[in-house]
Amino acid sequence: MAVGIFDSGLGGLTVYRAASERLPDVPFVYFGDNAHTPYGVRDADDIYELTKAGVSRLFEAGCDLVILACNTASAAALRRMQEGWVPSDKRVLGVFVPLIEALTERQWGDNSPPREVAVKHVALFATPATVRSRAFQRELAFRAIGVDVETQACAGVVDAIEEGDLILAEALVRSHVDALKRKMPNPDAAVLGCTHYPIVEDDFKAALGPDVPVFSQPALVAASLADYLERRPEMRGSGEVGMFLTTGDPQRVSDQATRFLRRRTEFHAA
Repeated sequence: MAVGIFDSGLGGLTVYRAASERLPDVPFVYFGDNAHTPYGVRDADDIYELTKAGVSRLFEAGCDLVILACNTASAAALRRMQEGWVPSDKRVLGVFVPLIEALTERQWGDNSPPREVAVKHVALFATPATVRSRAFQRELAFRAIGVDVETQACAGVVDAIEEGDLILAEALVRSHVDALKRKMPNPDAAVLGCTHYPIVEDDFKAALGPDVPVFSQPALVAASLADYLERRPEMRGSGEVGMFLTTGDPQRVSDQATRFLRRRTEFHAA
């Protein structure tokens, strides 16, 4: 009954934590491609091949359902994987759709035609690759009309978080928010389009100010996943043991993950 969670590095641990708290009886297998992080500066073909390799490993671990807890992978690789690579008895889902469903006040899995929504001006903070893909805007257009999206590619933030330099990360967040505000001074909502960013969510909120609601993915993805598994219980894979896998140095990644999750977390070589 295992479910896989894939990320380019440590950011997906924010989704893992929320999902494991929401679904304590589900064993999760987490795969971090730490040897190749960050994905946000790579081209689409590279991201596709790396994501495919990680998801294959999660299938091997008994996960029939894999969540791409990486916005860059969701933006650059998910559709291509779903259209021509994912086996018919497996599922790979991204993290954009639950976020957009929440932003547009839809029920989980509501695929009705696009309609007018309350928010008209949305600020999207994401990696350079996610911004280039325009995947967020594409998925939003399936669900809402008349929404203006202003993007800000937040170069350097993932690197700083992966290195544990949260002082640098905070400075970069403030710089990127200032740059976004010069383009869109009064957004109705802000979207954190990277699962690393919840680690510095308070910095985004402080820089944006109290009048801008911030949509962050972990809790939304966890709630959407719980609903999906209730509707599709057959997608709980055969795996019975939760584990953490990495392409990086297991000891180093374990130490970093322990700091983020605030409990000892042991990674093993993928």
